[in-house]
Amino acid sequence: MPGSTHYSNRRYCSLVLICSFKASLSQIASPPSTPDGLGAGQEVGRSCIILEFKGRKIMLDCGIHPGLEGMDALPYIDLIDPAEIDLLLISHFHLDHCGALPWFLQKTSFKGRTFMTHATKAIYRWLLSDYVKVSNISADDMLYTETDLEESMDKIETINFHEVKEVAGIKFWCYHAGHVLGAAMFMIEIAGVKLLYTGDFSRQEDRHLMAAEIPNIKPDILIIESTYGTHIHEKREEREARFCNTVHDIVNRGGRGLIPVFALGRAQELLLILDEYWQNHPELHDIPIYYASSLAKKCMAVYQTYVNAMNDKIRKQININNPFVFKHISNLKSMDHFDDIGPSVVMASPGMMQSGLSRELFESWCTDKRNGVIIAGYCVEGTLAKHIMSEPEEITTMSGQKLPLKMSVDYISFSAHTDYQQTSEFIRALKPPHVILVHGEQNEMARLKAALIREYEDNDEVHIEVHNPRNTEAVTLNFRGEKLAKVMGFLADKKPEQGQRVSGILVKRNFNYHILSPCDLSNYTDLAMSTVTQTQAIPYSGPFNLLYYQLQKLTGDVEEIEIQQKPALKVFKNITVIQEPGMVVLEWVANPANDMYADTVTTVILEVQSNPKIQKGITFNLCVFNCSILLSICGELEMVEAGNLLHVAGDYE
Repeated sequence: MPGSTHYSNRRYCSLVLICSFKASLSQIASPPSTPDGLGAGQEVGRSCIILEFKGRKIMLDCGIHPGLEGMDALPYIDLIDPAEIDLLLISHFHLDHCGALPWFLQKTSFKGRTFMTHATKAIYRWLLSDYVKVSNISADDMLYTETDLEESMDKIETINFHEVKEVAGIKFWCYHAGHVLGAAMFMIEIAGVKLLYTGDFSRQEDRHLMAAEIPNIKPDILIIESTYGTHIHEKREEREARFCNTVHDIVNRGGRGLIPVFALGRAQELLLILDEYWQNHPELHDIPIYYASSLAKKCMAVYQTYVNAMNDKIRKQININNPFVFKHISNLKSMDHFDDIGPSVVMASPGMMQSGLSRELFESWCTDKRNGVIIAGYCVEGTLAKHIMSEPEEITTMSGQKLPLKMSVDYISFSAHTDYQQTSEFIRALKPPHVILVHGEQNEMARLKAALIREYEDNDEVHIEVHNPRNTEAVTLNFRGEKLAKVMGFLADKKPEQGQRVSGILVKRNFNYHILSPCDLSNYTDLAMSTVTQTQAIPYSGPFNLLYYQLQKLTGDVEEIEIQQKPALKVFKNITVIQEPGMVVLEWVANPANDMYADTVTTVILEVQSNPKIQKGITFNLCVFNCSILLSICGELEMVEAGNLLHVAGDYE
């Protein structure tokens, strides 16, 4: 590009975000620029947010509620038309963020494009396959089948971290979010307005994941999780020590230790911790540790594949030995392969014990006080894991039987979500004008909102509005922006003087405007210039040389030529008059100037054809003839003859 110049026009625009949740975490956004939540509004579960801005609609995450089943677990999708969604972005592979995706892709009218990172797509396939198999509901109530899941894979595209994509004028790219392998924060830009969606993120580096990045681009809107509200996490070293000591105590008293986890995510972090602890304590070598998941082998293969997406420590260690090849941990595919004799440690999925191996083991072990369960992650309301944290005297099994709860229950959070310190520092670094809290229980979210408002209420330099919408509640935000037209190509070769008019073709592509010379269209766009050739046949029976003579009297710009061995005239350089039997044919390239010249030539031809005096060679008054031509072309005119000059005046709009 030789150069460019910008012309701008200020305007206001608004963004709508809609949060809509049934009993889970999910949000949505709608027109003109609004975040709207279909889930995760003042709750955790079934994250789903809709953004609507400048006629574009984006869905952020499409999860299910872990504590609900069937259609009840979905976000409030019935409030939107899936066919209107242009783009769907998935932040990570946890069920509350992607569990409804196969249903949405296969069972609705959605025709847009779907993106997630490579690692997320690899794990999504196996994690949701496991969800389909272990769900404790009838086939009729299942949201989707294994076939639906398999077919949904073809509709999912992948994106690399920091890679810029564009769909329907929506630019987007992603940053590392920590939390779990492949988790991404998405930056979205529409018409110059930028929005950052964190999904679930952690600013603390752990044994295998890097900390979430802080973008170097400041967003206008930040949609951020609020899972832990104003809580401050225990230091990592203290947390790991407490976890290992608790496990050690359970097996020392001859008990069995149950650690319910999701098959992928925190499980790998805990496996690294336990394997190292067992290595350093020879007295524990005879006590087995099992990783109990039908996905165990596949999960570890994925983690071994994507070590480059982990932190520097893991990347360096992989050159020496693979840290995910454990020395003291065995895979356990099902209870059929488990010899339940003596103390042991079992890490089993799912993490909230609503079904599956972790639920089976819990029901089998809960009546023995020597045994213990360690809840190591965040638990959603309505799940067994959340229920036992209140230490009830008895629990209800999946078959409806009542059992006394005698095993010890400990909560040691390894949940890779930000605490208040991390969240507030992240906001402090970005200073977004608007902060929208999602993915948090109502009370935690309210406390975080109040704390953030207190931090900035007396700050004259930084003004931040904090929103905490409920499910299905829209947040409408207004933005003042500029429409910029960039002059490119030939027109930008020389910088225009102040006040100089620049003429060209205004090309709009999505939300970008360019002013181009017609000759540059093919260089900077997919457009091409087209021409329209006009052809007009006029009855004419007079001599062709008489027509030449009369046109010469009108203008000296008449040239005799020959076209396909037929007599012809070139008038005004652009109008061709060809003699045909009983007629003349006019040809010209259509444009305003040529059209006017063609009208003039047509008037002369018609006058010569219809005036018998001219046909007989009698000269007519040229001034009167010229006046008749002008009247036929321009309509009502005032004409005054002064010698050889003809003064013409008229009104033009």
